[in-house]
Amino acid sequence: MNNKKGFLILAILLFLAFAQSNVQAQATNADATTMQITAAMDSSANEWNKGDLESFMIMYDPSATMMMPSGPVGLDAIRALYVNKYFNGKMPKQNLRYSDMQVRLLGNDYALLTGAFTLYGNNLPERSGRYSLVLIHTKYGWKILHDHSG
Repeated sequence: MNNKKGFLILAILLFLAFAQSNVQAQATNADATTMQITAAMDSSANEWNKGDLESFMIMYDPSATMMMPSGPVGLDAIRALYVNKYFNGKMPKQNLRYSDMQVRLLGNDYALLTGAFTLYGNNLPERSGRYSLVLIHTKYGWKILHDHSG
C-alpha cells in the first residue's frame, strides 16, 4: 500500500513540475512575442516619421485588409489612403507614435494587438485614436493581416 501511495505522490509531483515548467515556457514565449510585435510596430512608426511609406507598409502582409466605412479594402487601397490623406508628397503631414499596446495571442501564429496611435507635429492639431490589428506570424516576422483603426 505504501509503494502505491508513494508512486502516486511521485506521479503527482512530476505532473505538477511539468505543468509549471510548461506554463512558465508559455509565459516566456508570450513575453518574447509581445516584445517582437511592439518592436516591429515602433520600427514601422519610425519609418513613417522618416517619410519612408514603403518601409512602413512592410508591416502589412500582402493579403492584408483594412476596415473602411464601406467594408474591408486591400493593400493598394490602404497605401492610397496613407498617400492621399496622411502624406504631403514624400513626407507625412504629421509624426506617428503608438502607445498602450496590448498583445493577445490567438494560437501560435496569430495575435490581436490593440492600442492607441497619435499623429502630432507640424503645427497641426494632434489627432489620436484606437486600433485593433490581427497579426500573423510569417517567415518574415509578424505582419498585419487586418487593420481596424479609428
